[in-house]
Amino acid sequence: MICVRELTISRLGLILLLFKYLIKESKGTSIKHRKNAENPNPMRITLEREKFMAAFQTAASVAPVRSPKPILHNVKFEAAVDSQTLMATDLETGIRIDLTGVEVQTPGTTVLPIAQFGQILRESRDERLSLESDPQSTLVKGEHSEFRLGSENPDEFPNVGQFTEEKYSQLPARLFRELIRRTLFATDSESSRYALGGVLLEITDSEITAVGTDGRRLAKMVGPVQSVGGHQTADRTTIVPMKAMQLMERALGDVEGDVQIAARANDILVRGGSTTVYSRLTEGRFPRWRDVFPQRTGAARIELNVGQFSSAVRQAAIVTSEESRGVDFKFAAGKVELSGRGAQVGHSHVEQTISYDGDPLAICLDPRYMIDFLKVLDADRTFTLEIENADRAAVCSTDDGYGYVIMPLARER
Repeated sequence: MICVRELTISRLGLILLLFKYLIKESKGTSIKHRKNAENPNPMRITLEREKFMAAFQTAASVAPVRSPKPILHNVKFEAAVDSQTLMATDLETGIRIDLTGVEVQTPGTTVLPIAQFGQILRESRDERLSLESDPQSTLVKGEHSEFRLGSENPDEFPNVGQFTEEKYSQLPARLFRELIRRTLFATDSESSRYALGGVLLEITDSEITAVGTDGRRLAKMVGPVQSVGGHQTADRTTIVPMKAMQLMERALGDVEGDVQIAARANDILVRGGSTTVYSRLTEGRFPRWRDVFPQRTGAARIELNVGQFSSAVRQAAIVTSEESRGVDFKFAAGKVELSGRGAQVGHSHVEQTISYDGDPLAICLDPRYMIDFLKVLDADRTFTLEIENADRAAVCSTDDGYGYVIMPLARER
């Protein structure tokens, strides 16, 4: 019994010693973590509020409204002595914006909450703000204001890749914006066919083609590019989601020079000026768009003025409704007549003089689709409307590589 008791006491003592050791180690680790978290040199910068706000708002537009990852509701800010960058992502689309107008006293990295920090930038009237950030909080100071915001670990923010590609295509930013503007409106974000919710980009060594369709109309724009390193999409299907295309148009809106496009197997990078936009590509099969543009020789080709014809279409569409959407387009020698009809709404009849001397033609079209096409063109230019008969698609085209197809509606009896 004595041996057993002594053995039990001995084991108990060993357990107590081990327990004390674990407590000591735990305290040491906790102190170590606290010391690591307490950055003795927090990031310190001074920024020009309006410049910073413009870039911040562009980056913030990428962040998701709702996400199970709270870190995505922030914009990441990296401040080095010679470069400063804002980053945001929703894991499908991302953006990097290099900044100017930032003085860095102490380099560092932080994440800025979109809701609170964005409102500070909007509501402040100070030309310059100072920002001091450590792992616990971010202090924002103006001449007569001071805000302390909670902070999250910037290491948890997903990486937003830089443009380091050696193979890419280059084209003027103005042309790239026009490619987006003239095709994006024809896509269908509500379709169950995800491929229709994006713009198809086909790139060769000298040409880029952008195509958007919702199945009822199709827009196509072609322009020249310069290939660097042999970049092209080849047989790959490169469909860029609508959200990413909207971001590219907005974020590159002030770029005057060239943009670079690097289309890869599953994603795409576009760089212009100080901004780089990243996006995953949309999966799915895109319609055989070349088959949509009819090859026909017997169709009538009618030259029309954009501004005048747009006014006539809008007038004819006034009385249309969801139940009776179509407008009849009747072409005869020297004129076009447009007629609309809406149940319990009324009738419309609009005439316009045109330079047409062919046989009479008639087709029924959804005026919304024609108006969408005309809105992306300058009012003083002309376009060609190609019609064969009431059952075949109408084709609109310009002399700068833009084409648009509208499927006809069945004429109401």
